Amino acid sequence: MKKLLYTAVLALSLASTGCSDFLESQVPQGTISDEQLKDPAYVDNLVISAYAVWITAEDINSSFSMWNYDVRSDDAYKGGNGTEDGDVFHALDVSQGIMTTAWNISDMWQRLYNCISRVNTALQLLEQTDDNTYSLKQQRIAEMRFLRGHGHFLLKRLYKQIVFANDANLSPEEYNYLSNTTYTNDEGWQQIADDFEFAYENLPAKQADKGRPTKAAAAAYLAKTYLYKAYHQDNAANHEVTSISSEDLLKVVQYTDPAIMSAGGYSLEPDFHNNFRPEPQYENGPESLWAMQYSMNDGTNNGNCNWSYGLIVPNIPGVTDGGCDFYKPSQNLVNAFRTDADGHPIFDSFNSKDYDSQSDYVDPRLFLTIGMPGFPYEFNKNYIMDESTTWSRSNGLYGYYVTLKHNVDPDGDYLIKGAWWGSPMNRIVLRYADVLLMRAEALIQLNDGRLSEAVDLINQVRTRAKQSTAMIADYEMEYGVHFNIQPYSGSYSQQDALKMLKFERRVELALESDRFFDLVRWGEAAEVLNKFYAEEANDCTIYSSASFTKNKNEYLPIPFAQMSASNGNYTQNCGGW
Repeated sequence: MKKLLYTAVLALSLASTGCSDFLESQVPQGTISDEQLKDPAYVDNLVISAYAVWITAEDINSSFSMWNYDVRSDDAYKGGNGTEDGDVFHALDVSQGIMTTAWNISDMWQRLYNCISRVNTALQLLEQTDDNTYSLKQQRIAEMRFLRGHGHFLLKRLYKQIVFANDANLSPEEYNYLSNTTYTNDEGWQQIADDFEFAYENLPAKQADKGRPTKAAAAAYLAKTYLYKAYHQDNAANHEVTSISSEDLLKVVQYTDPAIMSAGGYSLEPDFHNNFRPEPQYENGPESLWAMQYSMNDGTNNGNCNWSYGLIVPNIPGVTDGGCDFYKPSQNLVNAFRTDADGHPIFDSFNSKDYDSQSDYVDPRLFLTIGMPGFPYEFNKNYIMDESTTWSRSNGLYGYYVTLKHNVDPDGDYLIKGAWWGSPMNRIVLRYADVLLMRAEALIQLNDGRLSEAVDLINQVRTRAKQSTAMIADYEMEYGVHFNIQPYSGSYSQQDALKMLKFERRVELALESDRFFDLVRWGEAAEVLNKFYAEEANDCTIYSSASFTKNKNEYLPIPFAQMSASNGNYTQNCGGW
């Protein structure tokens, strides 16, 4: 008989929270037989459990999309009914009063390590399984290491100094002695890259089951990991970018090779909006490298819907009653979509005035990203937005804009009422446009003679945006807007190209929860956000006392409960927490 440990593997991280009881209820306990070890169905149940937890363990207040934590960026306000509605997220919104004891600081830590523990439980059995009886063994190990890399990646972006649960065979007692400073920041990113590297080497180009990662998905995540790693922040006393690694940037270029992506059949969607449509024909499209797979009417009482966006739905009387109206697009973000007469961003002065739909040129992606007064909500003319409480539970405190990427047409049969509002629309974790922009960024930072190639990559994204007007084809005639977006032409300096790249990332990936983390890895968070607070203070009183503290607010503190349970093995992030 072979003994397999199934108890909650992250004993240290979970002991003070009671989460070990949750984990133990999800997986088999005790000793299993040689016959069970050889049974692929038995192994696959644990693999499926490791996938399923990414749906079942997320929550309206702790979405693995990270929207709850992107309220720290200049893209969005917290929203809701006021500052006390989700007060711990208000603290993140204004970078003030963030407590190590706050539940939202601890909750995400627990949930992500729950996901990693499911992976390690599956890996522990997979590694003991006979190759001769389970031909998919290496592929399934690769899938699990991809998921483990995903969990550690999200944790590291949030908390920086994390514990790496990268040995599936440790006992609960051994976990009690792990430290969150075993690795430097650079070495920690490498631990994550190692999992994705294994996945890249062992995953197929295509998967029959769309929720399983492919070789190209692993390559994209490798590139993203190395892009974060490239901006070195290895001084333990601060979070400043001390250098940019050419070696890491070359890895980004390597793993964004177009040949890798085309081998998996990946490309840009012809229309930007297709990435955010719930209809089955648009899900898992050519731009979706890896997505969380949600569903409805699948025999689970709609339990596989995405309920984590439940707080984002607006409160339309008689239609979405109970919608909580969180994650409100900022005026600053709306203004960022303004363009000049040449169809290019107004880089340095875009926020000098608020967007006027009757006089300003605009990037069409604005109307596919943000719902605004005077325009249809989710392109449905039964719901014309206005400046009323229907579109702002806070009576205008957080403005009247609504995010469109996370919501669906209320009349389209894809909005499900449960304890909260849910939808079966997939959430893309990695999409091809991000790959193009990561490659462009690496080429620009390398500055080795390939700036024109980088600009061409940015232009691919802009050209696609220009043709993405199927849902808004009548907006110019009906609402008097003036679309104007053009690719860049000519030659540019490294500084200009980098400005173009950073702006493109913002408008292309707006409200997909990358913005705050981009600012941190570039070392620009304090400068950009304090400017944002100052400009917002006159119109939005909640920012009158907001202040981002450099070398503190870039990362969340290690939760108090985890520090207390660590037997002195954890070190708090810098910043005086």
